[in-house]
Amino acid sequence: MIAGWIIAIVISVALQAVSMLLRPKAKSARDASVKELEAPTADRAKPVGVVFGRVIVKDPNVLWFGDKSSRTYQVKA
Repeated sequence: MIAGWIIAIVISVALQAVSMLLRPKAKSARDASVKELEAPTADRAKPVGVVFGRVIVKDPNVLWFGDKSSRTYQVKA
């Protein structure tokens, strides 16, 4: 009974290690592009755009927008 739990834990750790090795690498941060962003506005008269697929919305109409910053993390690889 306990051997079954140990085998399950070993298999789950092995699968976790394989998934970490196969995941795609993160792209580098672009500090200049973050600073170029304009703050979105919230206006009742503006229509709310509906987006299908991958597009760049140049003039968003939103209620809240988070912090415009980027962070650089160092990861041992």
